[in-house]
Amino acid sequence: MHLAVFGGTFDPPHNGHLAMALFARELLPADRILISVSDNPLKPACGASDRQRLDMAELLSLEINRTGMNAEVTGWELQQPRPSYTVDLLRFVRSSHPDANLTLIVGEDSYQDFPRWRDPEGIFALADVAVFRRRGEDESDEIAGDSRVRCIAFDAPVSSTMVREFSATGKSLRGLVPETVMQYILSEGLYREA
Repeated sequence: MHLAVFGGTFDPPHNGHLAMALFARELLPADRILISVSDNPLKPACGASDRQRLDMAELLSLEINRTGMNAEVTGWELQQPRPSYTVDLLRFVRSSHPDANLTLIVGEDSYQDFPRWRDPEGIFALADVAVFRRRGEDESDEIAGDSRVRCIAFDAPVSSTMVREFSATGKSLRGLVPETVMQYILSEGLYREA
């Protein structure tokens, strides 16, 4: 079994996250995807509670499952002492799936901070790493020069920051997030300007 591990704050999950999961299915190819909701120790919290982020990640997993891929959500990292670290998540996943081929899915923006992550070499020992880079961006020498990293060109002109900004200014989120996530954001009153 090939298991893709997709960690992030998912504050909120958006159509770019959905597309990354579908790309992982086709290009890795991954049989299953594990969506791990976490805090980012390198960034400040943005607004949704842990419970709300888990709820929205569950809605994202339902969208992924509708495409025929098996997706599940874990809040394991949120239950750990803060900050939690990717290497610890991968150790946990490896203990639960000792025979699985693991691939960590990382966006290019997150990978830029990879040298600051806890135990990067341990991460490489536990899993392959697939970096999704935005099309049209200059290729980073750091990524291009690392044979342990698989780069996947990816075009998703949406980010969680954009979704939060649109929500705060009352702009429509249609086309930026799955419909169910949009309804959740609206019903919970998330990301409104204070």
